[in-house]
Amino acid sequence: MILNKLQATTLLLILGFVSPFFAQNELTKKPVRTEQITPILKKSFREDHCPQRVQGGGTKIYNGFMQFNGAMDGNRQVDPQIAVGGGYVLHATNSGLIIYDKKGIYIDGVSQNCFNKGIDPKMFFDPHNKVFGFDLWNPWDKEKKKPVNISISRSDNPSKGWNIYPVPAPNGVDGGGIGFSKKWIGYSFPGGNEKTFVLRMKDAKKGKLATVYHFEGSLGHPVFTQDNIDDLYFFHLTPEEFIITKVTDDENGDPIAKVVSKTKHNLEHTNYPPKSPQKDTDQLTSSGDRNPKNLVFQNGCIWFSHAINYNDRSAVQWHQIKTDGTIVQTGLIENEDTNYIQTTIAVNKNNDVLIGFQETNANMFISPRLAYRFASDPLGTVRDIVNLGNGKGATNGTSWGDYSGSVIDGDNLTDLWTIQSITNKTGRGETVIVKVPFKK
Repeated sequence: MILNKLQATTLLLILGFVSPFFAQNELTKKPVRTEQITPILKKSFREDHCPQRVQGGGTKIYNGFMQFNGAMDGNRQVDPQIAVGGGYVLHATNSGLIIYDKKGIYIDGVSQNCFNKGIDPKMFFDPHNKVFGFDLWNPWDKEKKKPVNISISRSDNPSKGWNIYPVPAPNGVDGGGIGFSKKWIGYSFPGGNEKTFVLRMKDAKKGKLATVYHFEGSLGHPVFTQDNIDDLYFFHLTPEEFIITKVTDDENGDPIAKVVSKTKHNLEHTNYPPKSPQKDTDQLTSSGDRNPKNLVFQNGCIWFSHAINYNDRSAVQWHQIKTDGTIVQTGLIENEDTNYIQTTIAVNKNNDVLIGFQETNANMFISPRLAYRFASDPLGTVRDIVNLGNGKGATNGTSWGDYSGSVIDGDNLTDLWTIQSITNKTGRGETVIVKVPFKK
């Protein structure tokens, strides 16, 4: 008897040869439902009813790199993000949004209440469609829909019009991750049975009624697909495997999800990092997440960094991976005398890399750092760590961050930027924004 693929998989599953996750995901997934979302149309970034939020600026050169302040009024959970394009730097925290030009001059700012409210921002600049995008998750709405507000600018000028798509996520339990490709916007979040949805970028840019496609389970973390392609990649890191999925078109132009690869990574260090010490206190602080907070698809590869447990302290690990799951290079940033936490990665069109993170130990307050490499450097290596400032006080609780941001310059596709938190004298989070220029 000749078994087809589904019959063979079912038999192997019954016999215990294939994990349930693999059996479920080796077949193509179609959306389990769709819904139509009417956008909230904003004529400008800061409309008349929105108070102006003034934060940051003050450009200077620090350790050889241009730096300016972002938001300075944060708590321990700043959640700082940036996106760069159109001549602008768009900045977000849990307290609101700010626009600077690329020289660090303040332009405008608003509370997140002016974008239908929410927390846990993640943001991007899409170089294909020349738009900014970000999400805000609102778990406190009166209707109990817990909408994920997906906001897309109508142009590469973030001070002008925006379209906000409030996608209900009533079973959501936390903010998720956002990603993009030339054609799709994707979002995955924890909670409920449907943990991933996608919508078309062209509809969101034009402010049209948008069809949102919901997938059962999670497809993984959506990726910043910087290559000029329609497909949107998702990535899932397990203790044993890389699982790479892409959303592509079926014969009708509707989205379907296909598992591209499921590969054992054989990485020795993938466990969650331990909490890290800080100066002048016994209070340990969160080091970040073994799961990457941003991923980049550049030149046919997926890149990410994450905080991991290395010899019982927090270290930064980073990777370049082919879509078949093969590791091109892996690097480790560690020091036996300190802890590196809250990391993100940025990669340019030449495969030059910036890795942003923070440093803390028993003799140091939480302080911003970066490392970078040129594509021609030996595989798996970075150059010396760059000090971006020194923290001034200890946090008073475990939660910190909860993440940072590192991105490509969407105008020239070569320069890389990062935003990192730094503690002030009271242990609250402030931010620094740094540009790392690379040759074209």
